[in-house]
Amino acid sequence: MSVPAIQTSNLYRRILSQFPQDISLAFTYGSGVFRQTGTTQGQMGNNMIDFVIAVDDPPTWHTMNLMQNRKHYSLLRFLGPKQVIKYGVISTDTLIEDLLHWKTLYVSGRLHKPVKILVQNENGKLRAALVSNLKSAVTAAFLMLPESFSEEDLFVQIAGLSYAGDFRMVIGEDKSKVLNIVKANLPHFQMLYSNILQDCPQVVYKQHQGKLEIDKSPEGQFVQLMGLPRTLQQQITRIVDPPGKNRDVEEMLLQVAQDPDCGLVVQQGISAIVKSSSITQSAKGILTAGLLKTVSYSMKKLQKMWKGSRRKSH
Repeated sequence: MSVPAIQTSNLYRRILSQFPQDISLAFTYGSGVFRQTGTTQGQMGNNMIDFVIAVDDPPTWHTMNLMQNRKHYSLLRFLGPKQVIKYGVISTDTLIEDLLHWKTLYVSGRLHKPVKILVQNENGKLRAALVSNLKSAVTAAFLMLPESFSEEDLFVQIAGLSYAGDFRMVIGEDKSKVLNIVKANLPHFQMLYSNILQDCPQVVYKQHQGKLEIDKSPEGQFVQLMGLPRTLQQQITRIVDPPGKNRDVEEMLLQVAQDPDCGLVVQQGISAIVKSSSITQSAKGILTAGLLKTVSYSMKKLQKMWKGSRRKSH
């Protein structure tokens, strides 16, 4: 099974061609690539385009990139008068680790949502990890949803996983961001997750009605908890295991499965992962992009948040 890739345009490939080509995975995402509710096509042209590039040997790749692109090695480059791109580089092994175990949910969380995949090599472990990441997102969302829900409910839950616990959602993002992403891109989410939902034995997927039903019994929830990524299981155990007890993970997950607040515990576990990651990545952003560019980018985020709150109040 492969992850669906949305048709890409020449613009993104032209940008990618400026970098060294020893790439295992490259994708672009964000409000400069996918329209969000309340944003016109013209406004998208002013939004930042975000790229993630996975490479097998980051030190060598960075050395080559420094030789080719010395002027924009602050990770920001202007494309014409308004458009800006931001790109991050991650090792293939670190990416696979995050996809499988949600160690940071930083890149894996972005891949829960539709992206434009530009390059994907034949690395079998990476391909399997990309699919595993999507399955994990569905499983985590199931645990936080009621017994019956809509496709939109599911995709809003999935899209919000990587924002749970992110301090930037309090002071730097439009509070309607997640819903705006899903509403404007529902067909893309359906394309990304339809095969997984159809093959999942834990859900009744009424695709033509856009409705789903899941098993919320303790037994059903225990199966789902056991299928979660390792780091999330560990975070859940820390939340519910009293200090000094040190019971094994399976025993703790069995206890959580019988808890009426099971979904809340899962959400708290995800928030703990994202909170730590968001602080670390923001600090890295200041170091790589520079303080002035980071402040400028943050001000644009605050403007979007303010406009979003005005739309809701009217």
